[in-house]
Amino acid sequence: MFLQNAMYQTVKKLKSHAANMVTIGNLAFGGAAIMATMNENYTFSVLFIFIAGLLDRFDGIVARRFHLESELGKQLDSMSDIISFGVAPALLIYSLVLQEFSVTGMIITVIYIACGAFRLARFNISEPNGFFTGLPITVAGVILTLSYFAIEYIPSVSYMFLFIILALLMISTFTLRKV
Repeated sequence: MFLQNAMYQTVKKLKSHAANMVTIGNLAFGGAAIMATMNENYTFSVLFIFIAGLLDRFDGIVARRFHLESELGKQLDSMSDIISFGVAPALLIYSLVLQEFSVTGMIITVIYIACGAFRLARFNISEPNGFFTGLPITVAGVILTLSYFAIEYIPSVSYMFLFIILALLMISTFTLRKV
């Protein structure tokens, strides 16, 4: 009886943190992407960002399925997203392309990250209404990461415009229906 009760309590605790564990996985892969970029393992960085994207998609599904949506989970998700879809893709493309533009490249990279943080903060204080306001940072980060595959074909200066366009779309007020 004691063992059965202990198992039940353990499963109950694991279930209550399932979505947060998936979110921590998102954060871990975002951090790994940053470290891969720092070690010039760019292909792994891209892979880790895409895995973080999959985990980001699943954490919401798990939270809704098990009725685990919470303020803590919302904040943790945003902190993970700024790492995985703000800092990691920005650092990846900065290291490969924008670094050649010196201070201008740094400023544009920081603007992208700051706009992503602003977008997440605005999301966290807004009431859920079935719409996104501005481009979600996950989408911006995935677009930026996908641009890795075009580096050989697109002029470097184009990446400065891509960063600025994505940054402005994130802080804009247009709405998108959530899918």
